Amino acid sequence: MDIETTLNAQDNDLPDPIRSSNKCSKIMEVEDEQPSKIMEATITGPDTEAISQLICNFQKDFALKDRGPLHYFLGVEALFDKHGLFLSQRRYITELLKKTNMLNANGVSSPMFSSASLSQFTGDAFSDETLYRSVVGSIQYLSLTRPDIAFAVGRVCQFMHCLTIPHWSAVKRILRYLKQTIHHSLLLKRNSSYHLQAFSDADCVGCPDDRRSTSGYCLFLGNNLISWSSGKQKTVSHSSAEAEYRAITDTTAELIWVQSLLRELGISIPQAPIL
Repeated sequence: MDIETTLNAQDNDLPDPIRSSNKCSKIMEVEDEQPSKIMEATITGPDTEAISQLICNFQKDFALKDRGPLHYFLGVEALFDKHGLFLSQRRYITELLKKTNMLNANGVSSPMFSSASLSQFTGDAFSDETLYRSVVGSIQYLSLTRPDIAFAVGRVCQFMHCLTIPHWSAVKRILRYLKQTIHHSLLLKRNSSYHLQAFSDADCVGCPDDRRSTSGYCLFLGNNLISWSSGKQKTVSHSSAEAEYRAITDTTAELIWVQSLLRELGISIPQAPIL
């Protein structure tokens, strides 16, 4: 199959064969050479005719099934309405709650206690390491559409090597929060502007074990939240100001990358980003 594409300079996993004026998204299944192996792929672009032609080209070399407009892909539901696109992982959350026998648990209003300070040196050891790692990995995937759990997930991910019962209790609280907020989703609004703005924050000596701070940021394109992160800083900060500056540095790097990506996609930013 001979299809001409251009690799995006900012992300080599993002080929860019389609550019025009109409909006469209498709989901399709591709059967690999092994009969039992099925791969899924999403094709999105502004030109519906070009997308149809691309699918026809794929069908010449692969056993391909066009499943129509995007609605469910890799555990993420895509719901379109007059306001825009809602991305939800409600079904994924339901299956996770069933797997952990938390479907009937009481919900809570926050994913973590504000005063919680988890440490690898407190509490009795938690015996089922496989369960913990499996559940935390599943919750980590949920942060794809749930920025509200990013901080809590980042905290419980830090103790994979040294599990205690308080760590498992923190994981169960996240599950109870997901039960309470199962209908929450990420909204990408229609007709939003291309103005970039970002917000960052950091605590000071948030980890009692290594004295490192945790920083985070969120980045908006117009009214749409498009990027977020929460994680422990790589080195120890000597003051709260230094921790904040490190957070701003990470946020600036993300802003520059997003600007370059948008420029590569032919989208111009009307004014300088606000940080």
